[in-house]
Amino acid sequence: MKLGCIADDLTGATDLALMLAREGLRTVQTIGVPRADLDLSGADAVVVALKSRTIPAQDAVDQSLTAAEALKKAGARHLFFKYCSTFDSTDEGNIGPVTDALLTFTDSAFTLACPAFPANGRTVYKGHLFVNGVPLHESSMKDHPLTPMRDSNLVRVLQRQTKRSIGLVAFEDVEAGPEAIRSAFDREKAAGHQIVIVDALNDAHLRAIGLAAANFPLMTGGSGVAMGLPAAYRQGDPSTVPSPSTGFDAPTGRSIILAGSCSSATRGQVKAAIEAGMPALRLDAMELASGAMTAQTALDWLKTQPASGPVLIYSTAAPEEVQAVQGKLGRMNAGEIVEKTLAEIAKALPDLGFARLIVAGGETSGAVVNALDVDALAIGPEIDPGVPWTRSLAGIDLALALKSGNFGTPDFFLKAWTMLR
Repeated sequence: MKLGCIADDLTGATDLALMLAREGLRTVQTIGVPRADLDLSGADAVVVALKSRTIPAQDAVDQSLTAAEALKKAGARHLFFKYCSTFDSTDEGNIGPVTDALLTFTDSAFTLACPAFPANGRTVYKGHLFVNGVPLHESSMKDHPLTPMRDSNLVRVLQRQTKRSIGLVAFEDVEAGPEAIRSAFDREKAAGHQIVIVDALNDAHLRAIGLAAANFPLMTGGSGVAMGLPAAYRQGDPSTVPSPSTGFDAPTGRSIILAGSCSSATRGQVKAAIEAGMPALRLDAMELASGAMTAQTALDWLKTQPASGPVLIYSTAAPEEVQAVQGKLGRMNAGEIVEKTLAEIAKALPDLGFARLIVAGGETSGAVVNALDVDALAIGPEIDPGVPWTRSLAGIDLALALKSGNFGTPDFFLKAWTMLR
């Protein structure tokens, strides 16, 4: 195994697995630490999906180290710690603490941090993160219910999470190519920096960074910076790069969307689906908390819907509404109530004939796959940048599209189904 990856949420893991598979690595994604009887001998890369982005920092560290141990035991030569392209975190972590622990685990003194994903509008310039050209702290991420991002300077953000010195490899070095980037790494090491933020404005930058850092025992970043790793591992041989797939064999059955994200992208996708006439039921967090609405309410509603097309169950709401609910129920409690309900709904879906699912939101996706006992996925074609169809490798046969809340075009919920055979 060339690369063992640890992702701090499920949709991010799927995004990374897609990137590696598209670039020619035989890739398996597992939900949680891979079980002992899972055959990984044919995999070039294994991506372990954790649910560690918003849990207490020490718990995130412990889970990440357990995954690292399993990947090393399975033969991984290098490790990759994957987090969100919007650097979702708080001043306590969890990006800094997990990176610290993995550096110690790999007996390394230096690594990089690059969340850039230009295909989805995430770029880093002079150490500052931009979302569709807008500084992170001015984007919709400033209102994220769990990890509001109020500072675009990633050097400052990461420095607040670790005692290691944070440096910067800026645009000029990255633009000059892999050799210049390697020289910049040497310069930053000599200056005493142990983790460097790396600028990237386009895919060519990401490929150059991947080539320059391919031999690092540990890399960290968004899925984009992994783009250059397969080419480095192939040593320039393009023959193993598969042609992009446009269709995907999927089990027969009914189709459903479960949307728990409140991001602006998911709100737009929900709006487009409803305007297109898709049957939809909204879960109200206050009604769920009071017991006026339950998972059974949604299941009873599903039984009345036609089986011919997709249906939508969503808890998506505008930032001001989310903040009002959090003020009444508590920030973590409000999210947990919705996640628990969506998980209960998901668990009952196979018995109602549903076999094709789109799930929006990292936390929601984690809750849903756990409820369905899905622990490994085959990666299918890309629907939108960073979002593939997948198919479960064991247990219930399901087609799953696990979407980060921030990803996808407005018509994502409408067009994704056309790729399934």
